[in-house]
Amino acid sequence: MSPRTDHLIDLALEEDLGLGDVTSRAIFPAGHASRAVIEAGQDLVVCGLDVAARVFARVDASLRVTAVARDGQWVRKGAPLMRISGATAALLAAERTALNFLQRLSGIATLSRRFAQAAEGTGVRVVDTRKTTPGYRALEKYAVRCGGCHNHRSSLGEHVLIKDNHIAAAGSLSRALELAKAAAPHLALVEVEAKTLAEVREAVRAGAGALLLDNMSPQQVEAAVAVVAGACVVEVSGGVTLHTLRSYAAPGVDVISVGALTHSAPAADLSLTLLGRRH
Repeated sequence: MSPRTDHLIDLALEEDLGLGDVTSRAIFPAGHASRAVIEAGQDLVVCGLDVAARVFARVDASLRVTAVARDGQWVRKGAPLMRISGATAALLAAERTALNFLQRLSGIATLSRRFAQAAEGTGVRVVDTRKTTPGYRALEKYAVRCGGCHNHRSSLGEHVLIKDNHIAAAGSLSRALELAKAAAPHLALVEVEAKTLAEVREAVRAGAGALLLDNMSPQQVEAAVAVVAGACVVEVSGGVTLHTLRSYAAPGVDVISVGALTHSAPAADLSLTLLGRRH
């Protein structure tokens, strides 16, 4: 577990337990112990089991946690994912935070699996974007991989991507591309965003290593691919849904980036149920 994830867990626990759990403290005496199970409330792709286990350990290291599924596994509604036993008050104190991580990450993994399945047989790689929950990027991009999709850059420092505001500030697409190519490492791929066929032609003439076709229709993408004619990597982005993905996955398109994988994934339905007192 990375220090960043431990920090996120600590922040979440402080948010939920900063004043303690007055309900459990009032009801359960010291020594009261229980068993519990976390179950899927829907068909889903599991993600975040290690994070959830870490939450329980941070609350009470004596809690006994056993995963009965694995990250990346497709499970049916009602399937058990994790069993926990130990002090009842500690178990319940950790419940919400553990479920919050599991539900968020499993939701992303489940949506990613649907996109990966929609792209099967096309040869197109579906990737995420930087539209992630602040602080959760590494976890959310891990969830995307668990679902079968892939990661775009994780930070601004990973590769050069010239977007519309860079072009506007530089004065032209060609000028922005010229400056970026001059400063980039010799093995770096320089990608540039294009919104029109005129920009596609300009980017190809200027020697772009990759093109991001932004908010184009499937017909415009097809025309842009014809202009590129294999000269560079082609990425499609902007408004692609599960229902429209295959219409964008035309021959010549290499990558489709989908911000919804992280910014619009619904939380998965998961619950923790006490099975009774442990004797």
